[in-house]
Amino acid sequence: RDKVLLDANFDPPGLRVAVRGGEIVGAAYGVRRLVAMTGTDREPDRGWIPFFFVVPDARRTGLGRRLLTDVLDWLRGLGRTRVDFASYTPHYLLPGLDPDAYPQAARLLGELGFRTRHEAAAMDRSLVGYRMPAAVLRRATDLTGLGYRFATPADDDLVELLRLAGEEFSPDWAWAIRSCLAAGTPLDRIVTARAPSGALVGWAMHGAYEGRNERFGPFGVLAEQRGTGLGQVLLHLTLERMRALGAHGAWFLWTDEQSPAGHLYRRAGFRTTRTFRVLRWEDT
Repeated sequence: RDKVLLDANFDPPGLRVAVRGGEIVGAAYGVRRLVAMTGTDREPDRGWIPFFFVVPDARRTGLGRRLLTDVLDWLRGLGRTRVDFASYTPHYLLPGLDPDAYPQAARLLGELGFRTRHEAAAMDRSLVGYRMPAAVLRRATDLTGLGYRFATPADDDLVELLRLAGEEFSPDWAWAIRSCLAAGTPLDRIVTARAPSGALVGWAMHGAYEGRNERFGPFGVLAEQRGTGLGQVLLHLTLERMRALGAHGAWFLWTDEQSPAGHLYRRAGFRTTRTFRVLRWEDT
């Protein structure tokens, strides 16, 4: 309901449902932007297929191919020349296709012309018995001595935080922060970092998505501040708060394993739980 029917971009013709004997046996969902994520850009050449499925006893009948083809034809008819599976923001269900869990879907999407753009990794770590590592605590102390400040944001900090998230990182992240706070998420789920100049240069948080306290992120540090240890400190300050609230673990859905963030998560004890292929179809 929340991710499809109440989405401002939902258009009923984009949701194709297969029914047999009164029972739903398959579906495919296509969407394009009717409302811009930021500014006025509705990305007029782009569409998404956030999900599709066919129940096991209806597979190998061509139903999945027909559902996906119908949705692709609908998006093409609306002028969409690029269609991504399944990374539709803000309401993606999974970052992409998990080929280990869904090998038949991987083959079908490949046959229909979807190609891998990159891979995303979901990670988690246990918080049972968690304590901030001594080296991270020392780095936090050193940074504080240099004039950096780590704190829970006040209401007056939110405009700056949303600008930082939306302009320097992703409009989707600004949307997530705005939405969760408007829904009542406490401000202490966020830790901000300010440089000695007073400028906001990073933040980390949890509980931003559907109120799930064990879900970490979004999380960002300005590029010019990376390598200072700020990211490591923000990550562990947030894990410390999560543990204090009784979280059994921490997890997130999407990072590049080979990126600086991916390496940071591994050093903090996170391990990959699933990998996803972010796929795109392009009209040739």
